[in-house]
Amino acid sequence: MTNNSNQYHVIGLMSGTSLDGVDIAFCKFLFHENNWSFEIVYAETIPYSIYWKNILSDLENSDALSFLQANVDYGSYLGKLVVDFINNNNFKVDFVSSHGHTIFHQPEKKLTVQIGSASALAAVCKLPVVSDFRTLDIALGGQGSPLVPIGDKLLFSEYNFCLNLGGFSNISYEVNMERIAFDICPVNIVMNAVCKPLGLEFDDHGALARNGNINDDLLKELNHLEFYNLPSNKPKSLGKEWVIKYINPLLVKYNLCESDILRTFCEHVAIQTAHVLNNKPSGNLLVTGGGAYNTFLIEALSRNVSHKLIIPDKNIIEFKEALIFAFLGVLRVRNEINCLKSVTGAQFNNIGGVVTIIN
Repeated sequence: MTNNSNQYHVIGLMSGTSLDGVDIAFCKFLFHENNWSFEIVYAETIPYSIYWKNILSDLENSDALSFLQANVDYGSYLGKLVVDFINNNNFKVDFVSSHGHTIFHQPEKKLTVQIGSASALAAVCKLPVVSDFRTLDIALGGQGSPLVPIGDKLLFSEYNFCLNLGGFSNISYEVNMERIAFDICPVNIVMNAVCKPLGLEFDDHGALARNGNINDDLLKELNHLEFYNLPSNKPKSLGKEWVIKYINPLLVKYNLCESDILRTFCEHVAIQTAHVLNNKPSGNLLVTGGGAYNTFLIEALSRNVSHKLIIPDKNIIEFKEALIFAFLGVLRVRNEINCLKSVTGAQFNNIGGVVTIIN
């Protein structure tokens, strides 16, 4: 796959741990005078059906054959979404850049798996596909995460700090010309699960949390989890397995109503974010991800964090990760570094991603 210009028209696909749906974004990138510019032309989230929510939420417990079948089926599903997206909007696309959906992320075992067969995806949409961005970094001794910081560095350099509030919160910033980034704590992967028994997908604007009370004992136990004592100058990443092992038992232990859990967890997120940021020089903090819509959570962050919070427009809030995964694909086809060892702890900076092409 070649592109002789410095312009790229790419569809980015992203599915996060919160299982909201597939983010699909048509993005334009231009490299001019040694700088990148971008435009999210159009983007939308395709909500998951009950079928796909059930499959993805429990796939780690399936047998090997079911897992492999889901990988192919999910790739075909993504391909159909791309075809409909292009046909409905009459886009001309160079290639698709797909994150897939993470099922396993255990870097300490040199293991990470994002399903969504690139071959199945490409066969359906008849476009080149760039995928599998994490496994090379894992093989090089890195965490394979986070990957967004290279996009923060090259596309959002006007912000001192970039905070994403998705399934997990993560932070990215520059220190002595080197990018530092890591996961801070779980956010929506926990809070959305708490809302599920109430028949809700999420806590709309934090209304339930606002009516809850902080449980000091639960808050103390959450804040004393060992992960939060790990140094921030070394790679730190979280996955669903960590939530299952460490967070869920605490929520069960205290047997609180949903509002009190949500109120306590919002405070936990704010405290952990402040712990990371408040010893840094003051600056502006870009806040993206679904948590940016949680008004109560943003208020809690504002009370605790000493930096100026910047809430961008809707496209950046909702589709920054899809944008940056599209950009990771651009860097891959240009054979340029798209994964930073300063962020992941790998032996080397690397060019992650597998290119799948139909001739």
